[in-house]
Amino acid sequence: MGLFKKFVSQTRKPEGFLGKVMLGGMNSGHAAMADWGLSHLPPITPEKAVDLGCGGGRNAGELLKKYPQALVTAVDYSDLSVTKAKAYNKEMIAAGRCTVQEGDVSNLKLAKESFDLATAFETIYFWPGLEKCFAQVSGVLKPGGIFMICNESDGTDDTSLKYEKIIDGMKNYTAEQIETALKTAGFSEVSSDHHPSRPWITVIARK
Repeated sequence: MGLFKKFVSQTRKPEGFLGKVMLGGMNSGHAAMADWGLSHLPPITPEKAVDLGCGGGRNAGELLKKYPQALVTAVDYSDLSVTKAKAYNKEMIAAGRCTVQEGDVSNLKLAKESFDLATAFETIYFWPGLEKCFAQVSGVLKPGGIFMICNESDGTDDTSLKYEKIIDGMKNYTAEQIETALKTAGFSEVSSDHHPSRPWITVIARK
């Protein structure tokens, strides 16, 4: 495997030195897209939120700022990401408002029907079966809970399709494919938005 492929493959599960380098750029590199996604959330006051596939922890931090009354859990299956996210949110962890833990979205070890909001930024490309994983998310959301997905790719842009061929286990999805999988997993009131000038998409569903 060439160095470039080794590096870009760290987007799936950061590990080792290259994983540290990748995580170092994730928080800043995806910030504009993540903030655009967050702007789509309806007026809610969640008591508990979970960020799935939290990466470097920046977006969990934004949830903590956006909802100052909420407790936020950040989950990632990369122990390196968990370490980075803990360091990023150390003050909120010390304050008792944030928890960061290792976990697999295909088998979430979280209390059932305990969250008002779940988010997934730049991560579902690597989830092992959307319907299965979305059903897991549904299981930890309270009735009426919101699930927001934000992707840099709309499933058709050339750059992302190129990376899909390079990175093992990566799959780009269109908004329509995501919406269909969400409805199959039991979500309702599914809607999506496409950025006017970029291939970014945000999909929001209610349990």
